[in-house]
Amino acid sequence: MAKRKGSSNRIRIIGGEWRSRQLPFIEVPGLRPTPDRVRETLFNWLQGKIAASRCLDLFAGSGAIGFEALSRYAAEVVLVEKHAKVAQQLRDNLASLKIEGERRGTIVNKDAIKYLEETAEAFDIIFLDPPYRKGLLPKVLQQIVSRSLLSTNGLIYLEHESEEQFDWQQWDFEVLKQSKAGQVCGVLLALKTPQT
Repeated sequence: MAKRKGSSNRIRIIGGEWRSRQLPFIEVPGLRPTPDRVRETLFNWLQGKIAASRCLDLFAGSGAIGFEALSRYAAEVVLVEKHAKVAQQLRDNLASLKIEGERRGTIVNKDAIKYLEETAEAFDIIFLDPPYRKGLLPKVLQQIVSRSLLSTNGLIYLEHESEEQFDWQQWDFEVLKQSKAGQVCGVLLALKTPQT
């Protein structure tokens, strides 16, 4: 039976405090939750770096990556989502998790580029999974670099369609890890360290 537009599906948190917890998300065109297997690979890459970090989930969608980071004790996760109903579902899910202690989650209902233009705070880890075939990644990376929104030793994890090719060096990034799942490439980037 076809799912009706706007109906709820579920994501599953795969590790940390809320492991196996399921959270609803609203189905809207272009929203693709990062699959469990891909998230597992990503958070294995980030082992030892998530706890106490400040994270930005820029195209939050279902919140799969942002909530996973919070579950694994990130100090703060800002989830930015342009679609109002999707952002409201993220708020509801955040409230249902009942975060205790020093951790903080924030939902921002705003266009991703606009958010980058307006924020002045740097992040330790930035997650980027923009809508495909809209040419957003170069614009986003340019904003992050030109506005110094990645902290020293910070990391960017991004996903892009496999037919796209990027020269990460043009933004002064080096590739630490990469993977491919179906038609999607996952890449972990860090700013190049200056040669002394």
